[in-house]
Amino acid sequence: MIALGIESTAHTFGVSILNEKKILSNVKKSYVTDKGGIIPAKLAEHHVEVCDEVIKKSLKEAKINLDDIDLISFSQGPGLGHALRIGAIIARTLCLKTNKPIIGVNHCIAHLEIARLLTKAKDPVLLYASGANTQVIAYEGKKYRVFGETLDMGVGNFLDSFARYLELGFPGGPKIEQLAKNGKYIELPYVVKGMDVSFGGILTNIKQKYNKGTKKEDLCYSVQETVFSMLLEVSERAMAHCDKQELVLGGGVACNSRLKEMAESMCKERGAECFIPENQYLVDNAAMIAWLGLVEYKAGIRMKINETEIRPYERTDDIIVEWR
Repeated sequence: MIALGIESTAHTFGVSILNEKKILSNVKKSYVTDKGGIIPAKLAEHHVEVCDEVIKKSLKEAKINLDDIDLISFSQGPGLGHALRIGAIIARTLCLKTNKPIIGVNHCIAHLEIARLLTKAKDPVLLYASGANTQVIAYEGKKYRVFGETLDMGVGNFLDSFARYLELGFPGGPKIEQLAKNGKYIELPYVVKGMDVSFGGILTNIKQKYNKGTKKEDLCYSVQETVFSMLLEVSERAMAHCDKQELVLGGGVACNSRLKEMAESMCKERGAECFIPENQYLVDNAAMIAWLGLVEYKAGIRMKINETEIRPYERTDDIIVEWR
């Protein structure tokens, strides 16, 4: 069975084609800026402009025709409404054009399922660190439960907001990582509240320090050390609470080499295993959408066109996991 997946929750518009054995293509175009952040209306325009090119390139790389597709899947939520709407419209159009089934999937769960496909992880805790989402997730009782999360902004949005303040452009995470290589540690607020984390106060603090002349490099280094330690503290606590011995990283922030290093070190110290997919499957990507759509379809899940409305605020633990 061949599935085509469409990803459009935020700055990435992606199309992937795969079957039960192999990812045949995974193509994307991302919205970027030299300074400032995401403007939703401009983001939607970007997705409309690139969608045809991305679809054609994905089909070409997969060496198949649109008529060969057996299933259309797309990101139904959570995400930015302007972006989700474009992906949903395109998915419905392809569904009607090909007369093939359609399934909308949860973006957060897709991150976990692609990691289970591509690594040896069987029953992991997922540290999901992306732009709008920061959650510690594990499977319990027919749902992917959220055992800890951000109380304000996602870690990626936090990093992008900091980068925007430094006029580094969007996305900011990779530029912060680069500057951090030449920095030294200064103390910042460390905000863990039980199993949850908060970034708003840290953002205010580092802006104040920057205004008083603290070097960009020192702030970038200290932000990584502090915030990533917070994320891994709650992840380790979730592993202990759930009695799980596997940690998986997901989300664009997980591409950061320092976060990977710290995650591997934590797992080694507690005798657990750390699984990290390739960067192309950590960031927003359509392969995870195609794969979860295929998994759900094989589990008997079906959708009608009128059930494919976008769900910008859908939570990970809203979904009943029928396939496990």
